[in-house]
Amino acid sequence: MDKEQVQKRMNEAIRLTAPGQPIRTALDMIIAGHLGALICVGDSEHVLAAGNDGFPLNISFTSNRLFELSKMDGAIVIDDDVTQILRANFHLNPDPSLATSETGMRHRTAARMSVLTDAIVISVSARRAVVNVYVHGKSYTIQPVSDIMSSVNQLVSTLQTTRASLDRALLRLTALELDDYVTLADITDIFSSFEILQQAKGELEFCIVKLGTQGKLVQMQLEQLAGTSIDNDYTLMIRDYASDSSEENALRIREQFSSMTPRDLTNPQRVAEVLGYDDLDEDSVMTPLGLRTLSQVSVVRDGVAEKIVDEYGSLQDLMDDIRKDPERLGDFGVNNPTILADSLYRMQGKRGA
Repeated sequence: MDKEQVQKRMNEAIRLTAPGQPIRTALDMIIAGHLGALICVGDSEHVLAAGNDGFPLNISFTSNRLFELSKMDGAIVIDDDVTQILRANFHLNPDPSLATSETGMRHRTAARMSVLTDAIVISVSARRAVVNVYVHGKSYTIQPVSDIMSSVNQLVSTLQTTRASLDRALLRLTALELDDYVTLADITDIFSSFEILQQAKGELEFCIVKLGTQGKLVQMQLEQLAGTSIDNDYTLMIRDYASDSSEENALRIREQFSSMTPRDLTNPQRVAEVLGYDDLDEDSVMTPLGLRTLSQVSVVRDGVAEKIVDEYGSLQDLMDDIRKDPERLGDFGVNNPTILADSLYRMQGKRGA
């Protein structure tokens, strides 16, 4: 199983044990009762093959039943759908040669069972009141909601500050684009801000997963601060300035930006290389296609911006032609060319002729 599949399975485990889920309710009860537990969820055939004894139950799953059964020694085996408790007081015998860095017997057994099977294995330490979740040898420690919310508050603050700064920078960029005076340094700063926003967004999304049913308000804040519109602006801006303006290439560039160090992201030469250019310095003038700017005008419907930039090749050439014959934009599907021309003039800080 590759890293992506393991992470996908781990995300399933985190959702399974998030606040509001029946298993999390039972785990909270187990911790409050100062008990320990070893719970295997899923891949029941291989889990049962790795142990013996115990009590066959095959009863409906409830949080209270899981809590009561944790008072016995041994593992509790639950089916994939978390609808049935199959075994209790089950003695697990994973291969002791399987490597693990865990020290406690319960945690070592859980780690080895997660390597041996595809089960989500949960270990609760009675002494330390810690819950670890294991998937294919990878461990995740369940955090208290208060600790997660502390991280959420910091991330939301970062998103708010970065979004406000980015909005100001994009307004300034639009004016510079329409005046044909954008430098490599200008777009480097903005790409860096986009990435800060994306990184904070990714971390906050992970916090939302960990919060379970208590993450709805945070999800609404995230949508407000870093929703679809800002994501589209990021892709369109890359297409505006990349040597290859295709959407596929823009997605590849976004992946490269996301893997770059903060230092490289603020280096104009490195950003230029990713965009597909050599021998540029921070003062080099960059000529945008105009996709992002055109997308901000209501009369430019989906697909029309593409037709316009295909015809003109740059935002400045479009502006030059608008001054001569704005009605020609009707040939590309613009319903009211005069509104588009006036909108672009307003963005530029000028009035139409």
